[in-house]
Amino acid sequence: MQTPSTARAAKPSKGTGKPAPAAQVIEELRPGQSIELLKELHILTREGKLNQDTRRKLKQVYHLYQFIEPLLNEVSASNPAPTLADHGAGKSYLGFILYDLFFNVAHQGRKDAGHIYGIETRAELVDKSRALAARLGFERMSFLNLKVVEATTSADLPERIDIVTALHACDTATDDAIAFGLAKHARHMVLVPCCQAEVAGVLKKSRALNLAKTPLAELWRHPLHTREFGSQITNVLRCLQLEANGYQVTVTELVGWEHSMKNELILASLPATPHAGKTRAAQARLQEVLQTLGLDELTTRFAVTPVTPSDAAVPA
Repeated sequence: MQTPSTARAAKPSKGTGKPAPAAQVIEELRPGQSIELLKELHILTREGKLNQDTRRKLKQVYHLYQFIEPLLNEVSASNPAPTLADHGAGKSYLGFILYDLFFNVAHQGRKDAGHIYGIETRAELVDKSRALAARLGFERMSFLNLKVVEATTSADLPERIDIVTALHACDTATDDAIAFGLAKHARHMVLVPCCQAEVAGVLKKSRALNLAKTPLAELWRHPLHTREFGSQITNVLRCLQLEANGYQVTVTELVGWEHSMKNELILASLPATPHAGKTRAAQARLQEVLQTLGLDELTTRFAVTPVTPSDAAVPA
C-alpha cells in the first residue's frame, strides 16, 4: 500500500526548483479521493495543499486504514455489501475515510457496496456528520445519536454487523463495544482502548484483602501501580473475553495515530473454523485471572456469551 512516506516526490516546477502544489497533492493522495472531504477533515488546507502538519495527518489515516482494509476485503469476498459500526464516532473521521477509500461506489464499481453506521452520544456531532454526508453524496452512511448499549437493540441497525470499530472509547465504553460486537456476531473488531479506570477501582477497594491472600497484590500496592496495572489487566481481560467467545486476537501498536501511550490496538477475528478446545481454555483462563486478582465482581462485565458452531463459523 502506498503511503506518504513511500510516494514519489512531485517534480519541481519549471524554473522554480520547488514542487508544484497540484502535483504534490496528486502524488500523495489516492486516486479518486474526495478533495472536499479531506478539506473538511483538515487533512488538506482550504487551498487544497499539504503542509507538514496535514501530511502527518494523512500518514496517520493511511496507517490506520492498512489495518482495516484487509478485513473489509475478507468480508467482501462473501458479502458484497459489508456493514461496519463505529462506536464513539465523534466527528466520524474514521467512518468518512473508510467510506471514501473503500465503500464509495465510484471506487468499487458496485451498485451496492455496504453501509457504515457512526454511533455517537453528542447530538451536535451527529448532526454535523449527517450534513457532511449529505453534501458529499455519501448515501450509505447513517449517524445515530445513541449510547453503545442502546445501539445493541436499536431497530436502526441490522441484526448482524460485519466489523465493529471503537477508537479511544473511554473506560467501559470499549467493553460495551465488545458486548455489541458479540451480540451482532461481528466477524472482526478493531479496538483502541482508552482511560481504563473500572478495574483499577476494584483493585484499590480490595487491596488490603488481596495483600493478605497473594503476593501478586504487590503489583498494585502503590496508587500509581494500581492505575497502570489496572489499565494493563483490563486489556488482558478483554483479549481473554474475546478468545473465550471464539475470536482470534492480535495486539499491536497503532503507531503514529495518537501521540500518547493510549495506542494499543486490539484486532479480533472469528476464524472460518471454530476451535472449541482453544475457546474452552480461554474461558478457564479468564475465570482464573478474575479469581486470582480478586476481581470476581467483574465477572458479569467480562461474561462469556456462549457461541454455537453455527454462530462462530465464518461464511466461506
